[in-house]
Amino acid sequence: MTTMNISLPKALREFVEAQVANGDYGTASEYVRGLIRDAQKRQAQAELEAKLLEGLNSGPATPMTAQDWEDMRQRLHRRLADGQSK
Repeated sequence: MTTMNISLPKALREFVEAQVANGDYGTASEYVRGLIRDAQKRQAQAELEAKLLEGLNSGPATPMTAQDWEDMRQRLHRRLADGQSK
């Protein structure tokens, strides 16, 4: 784990210390890591929602055919063979 120093105004420092004192977190570092994890989750949720909206707005739905599934399998196999994750 690496170290990152941050500067906080007195009011924010006192707020963080109060959160730790309430017993929800063991240290100020745990509190900040929790905030960062929450922000990561919100970002992932926003990205998922954007992708879902993109799909909904991409045109009318069409039934998947056996060929569609086979094409998807082939693309996946090519990606795995090439070492791609996306």
